[in-house]
Amino acid sequence: MMRLGDVIEELVEERGLDRSVLGEVICEGMVAAYSKRYPDVTFKAHYERKSDELIIEVEKEVVPTVEDEDTQISLKKAKIINPSAEIGSRIVMPFDGKIGRIEILRAKQIIAQRIRKIESDAVYEQFKDKENTIVHGLIHKCERNGVVVKLQDHLAFLPKSLCIPTDKCIVGYPIRALLKEVLQEPRNDNQLILDRVSDTFLLRLFELEIPEIYDHIVEVKKIVRTAGYKSKIAVTSNDENVDAVGTCVGIKGARIQPILKELGGEKIDVIHWSDHKETLIKDALKPAIINRVELIDQDNAQVWLDDDQRSLAIGKMGQNINLASQLAGISIHLVTSESSSSTENSSLT
Repeated sequence: MMRLGDVIEELVEERGLDRSVLGEVICEGMVAAYSKRYPDVTFKAHYERKSDELIIEVEKEVVPTVEDEDTQISLKKAKIINPSAEIGSRIVMPFDGKIGRIEILRAKQIIAQRIRKIESDAVYEQFKDKENTIVHGLIHKCERNGVVVKLQDHLAFLPKSLCIPTDKCIVGYPIRALLKEVLQEPRNDNQLILDRVSDTFLLRLFELEIPEIYDHIVEVKKIVRTAGYKSKIAVTSNDENVDAVGTCVGIKGARIQPILKELGGEKIDVIHWSDHKETLIKDALKPAIINRVELIDQDNAQVWLDDDQRSLAIGKMGQNINLASQLAGISIHLVTSESSSSTENSSLT
């Protein structure tokens, strides 16, 4: 039969819990178990490490005539324990009553709940300051609804809905992701929630790979993204001697390549931010070459382009024009230069 001390040591080693805290938790669980069986009795418990014994004590009132053995003690017996005892005083003594299987189960439930709470509090304190930053981990397990990632000695969850479509789940492979949420208590057994599809994840990647962005020399004004297909990022420079787009892309794309690799080949258009809506729309529709932009009102713009540029402007499944619309914050209507009656509308998503 395993000693109580062995159980405590096992929990200390496996879960890294504090020994004294574990002792308190076990005592709390046992007091709850005894209280369930004897609801009118006031119990105390403490663990004697040297003797490896859990001592259950009861507080009894000293009375001239005992009517309830569980809550009262005669003056004669009380004086054996404490010579200064007198009628009306209260005395703490070992309790020799028994509890059954139901009460033991109750104790186990409370102990398990308290241990889970201690563990979740520790995880929250360790990771709460890392929320919305990129974390590095190893793929631990592939599940139907997502990926379990090991971060240091803890497990995090990357939901399938927050995975890039091109992501592959290979156990043991390194992975980077945004720590999207640090929950105070686990939800569906998950406390650390990861993300790889958000605009914030892409922004943090640029901050890691482009020192000028991290140092605010180059400023990211806006990001729009369809994860796995294409992103558009508008940047501006706070230093007239620094070219914002060139800084982000690098010579022959050297600076942006690690980001593209991280995103599994997702295309990224880096464009200059402009406060002039017409210029912003023209750049946002790249790689298409635009002839002219005209603002109809604050919500709509007409864009003239040659017929051979239409498919580039629209993009696969309309993604390019849709992202351009989101970036500019306006609905874009394409007009073929040869025939102004032919138009293509975009819808904001």
